[in-house]
Amino acid sequence: MTSRSAEPVTTGAPALEIQDVVAGYGGGDVLHGVTMQVYEGGITCVVGPNGAGKSTLLGTISGLLNPRLGRVSLRGERLSGKSPRQVLDMGVVLVPQNHSLFREMTVRENIVLGGYILRQRGLADRRLDSVLEMFPQVTEWLGKKAGSLSGGQQRLVEFARCLMLDPSLVILDEPSMGLSPKVLKSVFDAVRMMNKQGKTILLVEQNARAGLRLSTHGVVLENGRVRLAGSGSEVLHHPEIGALYLGGAVTAPPGSGTPGPDAPAAVPAAGAAAPDAGVAGSESAANGTAPR
Repeated sequence: MTSRSAEPVTTGAPALEIQDVVAGYGGGDVLHGVTMQVYEGGITCVVGPNGAGKSTLLGTISGLLNPRLGRVSLRGERLSGKSPRQVLDMGVVLVPQNHSLFREMTVRENIVLGGYILRQRGLADRRLDSVLEMFPQVTEWLGKKAGSLSGGQQRLVEFARCLMLDPSLVILDEPSMGLSPKVLKSVFDAVRMMNKQGKTILLVEQNARAGLRLSTHGVVLENGRVRLAGSGSEVLHHPEIGALYLGGAVTAPPGSGTPGPDAPAAVPAAGAAAPDAGVAGSESAANGTAPR
């Protein structure tokens, strides 16, 4: 997968590399030779229609699913074939799409639970202090039951919990799901803040416009293949992608430096579907969640 950037992207070498991955479930393959990178210090946003393979991709990265072919590696070390616990030990943390807090436990208990694999004495307490510095609003909710919080508040607590392990790669699965526009802004502000604190982030997002605007890099999945890859801005303003997935091409603000239709832009992947190809196929998730 190659892309020509019309504007500079300041992140470093790939932290996560996915190479020719073929993966699926008992009924057949969902991913068909996916190759993509998640760049060190950046925010990479994956978008695509339902059934594109986004859930399967995250399951393959996090160790929930072993690829049939291909390789997933983190900074040169193989991830594919490892258990979810081993992937977690390597510094990869997934915040799932569905709210995952224990509703009858307090916010403090939920956050501390995020550090359950920490072995060093006193480290969990130090991590908790550090996390609360990053999310000061969460401090006000520590004694509340998690189930009493709003959807947006629960999402921030989930972010805080995932940071208890000081991960090097944070995977966020549809963090905007079910949130109002006002709450969405606070959640995306938290994503930016985590990134500024040095976290490399892989984001799968249903709100393609907002996700790509937030991101340094963008990837479009379609029918289990990478359709397009480039900077977040390139993918957001690509005329084909705008027409297919964003309800029309997005107009760049004046002076933004965003490439026009005739400028060099993100390059479609080899073997990608034609522009008028239908969005076909369904993705059967092993955990019974709706296909995405």
